[in-house]
Amino acid sequence: MTPYFRRYENRFPPQVPPHSARQEQIWHLLAGATIGCGIWYLLWRWTSSLNPDAMAFSVLVASAETLGLLGTFLFFHDIWREGDTPQLPAPALRAEAGLGGDGPIEVDLFITSYDEEVEVVAPSIAAARQLRVPEGTVLRIHLCDDGDRAEMAALARREGVGYFRRDDNVGFKAGNLRNALFRTAGDFVVICDADTRVLPGFLLNTMGYFRDPGVAWVQTPHWFYDIPEGTPWEDWLARRAGRRLARPASRLAPLMRRLTGMDRVGADPFRSDAMLFFDVIQRRRNRNGASFCCGAGSIHRRDAVFQGALGHQRRLLDRIAARFFRRGALAAPVLRRTPMQPYRYHVSEDILTSIHLHSDAASGWRSVYHPQIECRMLSPWSIDAWSTQRLKYAGGTFDIMLRDNPLFRRGMPWRTRLHYAATFWSYFSTLWAPVLLLAPAVALAFGIAPVDAYSADFFLHLMPMLVLNELAMLAGCKGYNIHHGRAMSVASLPLQIRAMWAVARGRRPRFPPTPKTPVISPSLKRVMPNVVLLGVMAGALCWGIVQHLSGADGYALSMLTVNAFWLGWNMLAVGQIALAALWRPDTEPGAPSVPPASASLPAPPLTATP
Repeated sequence: MTPYFRRYENRFPPQVPPHSARQEQIWHLLAGATIGCGIWYLLWRWTSSLNPDAMAFSVLVASAETLGLLGTFLFFHDIWREGDTPQLPAPALRAEAGLGGDGPIEVDLFITSYDEEVEVVAPSIAAARQLRVPEGTVLRIHLCDDGDRAEMAALARREGVGYFRRDDNVGFKAGNLRNALFRTAGDFVVICDADTRVLPGFLLNTMGYFRDPGVAWVQTPHWFYDIPEGTPWEDWLARRAGRRLARPASRLAPLMRRLTGMDRVGADPFRSDAMLFFDVIQRRRNRNGASFCCGAGSIHRRDAVFQGALGHQRRLLDRIAARFFRRGALAAPVLRRTPMQPYRYHVSEDILTSIHLHSDAASGWRSVYHPQIECRMLSPWSIDAWSTQRLKYAGGTFDIMLRDNPLFRRGMPWRTRLHYAATFWSYFSTLWAPVLLLAPAVALAFGIAPVDAYSADFFLHLMPMLVLNELAMLAGCKGYNIHHGRAMSVASLPLQIRAMWAVARGRRPRFPPTPKTPVISPSLKRVMPNVVLLGVMAGALCWGIVQHLSGADGYALSMLTVNAFWLGWNMLAVGQIALAALWRPDTEPGAPSVPPASASLPAPPLTATP
């Protein structure tokens, strides 16, 4: 069967320009005004608006608002200013790249695979073979097969690339990379996933940063070239209304755009477009050298990788010696049994490795974020893939927060620490985001309000902050759709709660790789918590309306209006992933088909590890 992504082969990424000076000035003005109005609102909220008739509920909601605004302020620091590293031509001599000895600069390119099909991996190898190699550089390509499959060995032989296999999967992807690193000797290492298709200029455009001998790695953006474009609302409505009602139905298109937040039906159903993260967040963290490694699409200096591994091992042994032995020399047997981990053995090995290098002040290693897109990748095309990916991100991040939190590591600069704090705070919001999500439902169900009164004073303090925040986000995020990220953050809350609870109970996250081939299933099992939540919200809304119409105490029109609007907004966000679970790819005549599935894949478990 023809792979589904073949229909998108002619898609190539755009250039991503920097923020202009004028755009940055507008962003800073609006961000400053938002911070000022936010502080003004919080002062009023805590001193003049708490509801004495429902004090516990009111304090709970005000606390969640405070924590949410603190996250907004951290995010503003995160994206305050761009600071691209000047791009230089690729070095032609070893000395120009901070390397000793004679001969060419050697680069190893690793394509990591576990259970992906040949149809996914073969184009990645073909793209790697088409790389333009800088003068004075030798490139070697290796397929790193953690699945130990005969078809992958045959593919490597057919394509003329190296092939590495393992008998076990210890260390996940990090263990796969370790195996390859110990079997090669290149000065630099390019990391690719099974679906990473590097563009021809990848090495020419990234190797120049290594003219600085202190640069440890360079990360490039992830760009998903297979994101469905969807169908215009006009066409979708007309098709379903039939020939007679096609014209009046198509006039509803502007309303549907506003209600759903989607310009087209089925466009990017899982909100996979990652350019808001890469072109805004990662790019601006680069000003403080705080852009973290995201694995695929990155290139690393081998010396930095192994020096970081040695430093981590020394620190680990020092802790073991201090805890279990009276003399450090007695820890030597432990040293022999502790495998060196060039990349940490962790489900989020990329960010954990970044943390260790960013906090190693003595080494002086730095990271660089290259803002232009240099490779193409496949996005999640099923609810299974989306769930696996979100669980992996959340479980890995919570595990790092609990067991290797960079906020408490010595040696990390405070600006870099704040960037990591913004990342962890966004996941830590799992504790208070449900309060803001369910507050309007609680208010409508029990007739209690989180504020003393929905008065003019309330709107006077709230609305300027909300309006300015929206304008600031639009100005700061370069026109990317900020609502998609918010909606998916809300929609993925049940998954984040599941991951947090598992990690809190001492279970280390173990997840399979994100599926690279779509398995389309009509099951809503993956999003059943969202469906149940939607039912609860809808029930609370209906109850509130009935109580208002019957004249019940506590259900004034202002209370009903504010909470119904707030609840409706939350329901739209929660419903995003339920709609995505029902999404089906277009089956246009002549288009390659997507294989159906008779049943959903089992949910990826969070299981304990030794």
